Amino acid sequence: MKNFIQEAGTLTVPAPTGGAVSGLPVIIGLMVGIATTTQPQGAPVACKTTGVFELPKVPAQAWTVGQAIYWDPAAGNATTSNTSTTLMGYASEPAANPSAVGRVRLIPRGA
Repeated sequence: MKNFIQEAGTLTVPAPTGGAVSGLPVIIGLMVGIATTTQPQGAPVACKTTGVFELPKVPAQAWTVGQAIYWDPAAGNATTSNTSTTLMGYASEPAANPSAVGRVRLIPRGA
């Protein structure tokens, strides 16, 4: 096939404002990925756009499997709150209250 470019599991994009931190979400428009390296703003960064990732979470929240999970860029953690946050996926397993991390399955975002 002449028009195939690459598998979509990893995309390389310019690191957004503030740069990218390895293992944390990179959100650009509708794209949500997890940075594979730490890069300054504007530098190319490869981001995993599929899979399950263990991420820092709001410690006082309990998560259930399938619950919508959002990224809060101000707090630097995953949350069940959809206020000033970006939908990134769903909880792939329960997370206790209290706990510092939770596992999130990334989902593609629609327009």
